[in-house]
Amino acid sequence: MVSSQARGSIVISVDAMGGDRGPATVVAGLVLAMREHSDLHVILHGDEAQIAPVLAREPALKGRVTLRHAERIVTMEDKPSQVMRHGQGTSMWAAIDSVKDGAATVAVSCGNTGALMAVSMLRLRKLPGVNRPAIACFWPSRSEAGWSVMLDVGADIKADAEDLVQYAVMGAAYASNALALERPKVGLLNVGTEEHKGRTELKEAHELLTALVAGGQAGFDYAGFVEGSDLPSARVNVIVTDGFTGNIALKTGEGTAKLVGDFLREAFTAGILSRFAALLALNSLKRLQKRIDPRRVNGGVFLGLNGAVVKSHGSADATGVSAAVGLAYRLARSEFTQRLAARVASFAPAGQDAAAVGPADTKTGAGSDPAR
Repeated sequence: MVSSQARGSIVISVDAMGGDRGPATVVAGLVLAMREHSDLHVILHGDEAQIAPVLAREPALKGRVTLRHAERIVTMEDKPSQVMRHGQGTSMWAAIDSVKDGAATVAVSCGNTGALMAVSMLRLRKLPGVNRPAIACFWPSRSEAGWSVMLDVGADIKADAEDLVQYAVMGAAYASNALALERPKVGLLNVGTEEHKGRTELKEAHELLTALVAGGQAGFDYAGFVEGSDLPSARVNVIVTDGFTGNIALKTGEGTAKLVGDFLREAFTAGILSRFAALLALNSLKRLQKRIDPRRVNGGVFLGLNGAVVKSHGSADATGVSAAVGLAYRLARSEFTQRLAARVASFAPAGQDAAAVGPADTKTGAGSDPAR
């Protein structure tokens, strides 16, 4: 249970060792996050010899961070199957176990995505009714909320029709909670908007979603098939796809945002007149930079587990870590896991004992590192 030190606080469990930049960056991110959330408390897992001196230099964290020593680290090269068998004693495993044991509400890690999903499934198990968990991320858009939710972005490279419908249900629940949308609009990503296009599982999912929404119990609207150009549009709030396609779209979007930023920087530093123009447009440029900065919406959420897990980008800086921890805080504050479980249960087939669908289920494909 939560310690008396943290009683009344929102407690988040954080893996300090998984990121490319080391525990000092994670601690710097915690400093930023705790400035925003006065009731945030963190259980920090990792090598005490490395972390304790860094924590000692941050008086703002005193009394708000509990350090728990973990001797071992899950590297980006470790295979998920190996971590499932031999991962005990690692900071990642310990971070997940804090959620399993009830000491924390949400876990955050910058580490190996495939291993994190595998350990999360092993220790937390899937929600009743869920075949494949999914990773959901935010996508900048012209929608009323300013962002859309896309899933799956890499938990599993495959998804059949029933899985895609579950993604729609979970994604809509996440969008309702995270984006304060009463009735999100869901779209199914395809190579075109015409009903005759796409793979068999997409067509089947389209029919199932159409029937589900027509029944009046879905809690979301279905916009039908959408294509790549619709991702940033106001047409949908939730984009549903398999993890293979979603991960490619995610990384393409990140790369394009960086390219646009680089082009703007080159254009406004090309000469004296360009630099003068940049000064005149400085406020507008800062607003644009903030709008497309992927660090500020860093954090993919694992949906479909008996506990909340946030996957931070592996190369996240302090701003990115702060965003992931802030997302975890909001999930904990809103009791999102309980809400999602109730939503999924309302769509589960009668008599299904999904608790028996364990982490060894061959339908999971947590073998990639998509969010790194």
